[in-house]
Amino acid sequence: MARYTGPVCRLCRREGSKLYLKGDRCYTAKCAIDKRAYPPGQHGQGRKKTTEYGLQLREKQKARRIYGILEKQFENYFDKAERQPGVTGENLLRTLERRLDNVVFRLGFASSRADARQMVRHNHITLSGHKANIPSILVAVGDVIAVKESSLGATKLAEVKDIAAVKNPPAWLELDREQLTGKVVALPTKEQIDIPIEEHLIVELYSR
Repeated sequence: MARYTGPVCRLCRREGSKLYLKGDRCYTAKCAIDKRAYPPGQHGQGRKKTTEYGLQLREKQKARRIYGILEKQFENYFDKAERQPGVTGENLLRTLERRLDNVVFRLGFASSRADARQMVRHNHITLSGHKANIPSILVAVGDVIAVKESSLGATKLAEVKDIAAVKNPPAWLELDREQLTGKVVALPTKEQIDIPIEEHLIVELYSR
């Protein structure tokens, strides 16, 4: 499947906020948003009037870029969230959080969602003891996510352990830092999803 391979710091600047796409770099003074807090391009510093549609579009693009999802796939997630009982926006965020690559990131097995996606793709992750190399798999309550130590080199394994040692996963996940395993103990709630997204704007966009 096609995916964005360009400079990810450009995406943060376009959205005007940190999307934490480059792991540790996003927490340092090297972060592009801290250096140049305006959109990229020669007209980036020009004044632009933001319309209601523009605000809605930016929220949708921000969510797509945080989770690394293409347009059509995002639309499919929204359609599924709309058919579920409850609040559509919260259903959407809950579904995105349950993606396997996001869970690997949330557990601290990778410094970014892009790294987590690569770990899944390269067969470094198992789901409830079974092979799992599809990043978009949705986890369920009771699922156990584990890092395959046998598939990682000594250096990479040490990096994973260092990241997990300082990571505090959300309450809906349970982490065993020694065994490098995590368990889904509940479905995520809106309060446990800490991404800077106003999901109601996305719902408004697709309702136009």
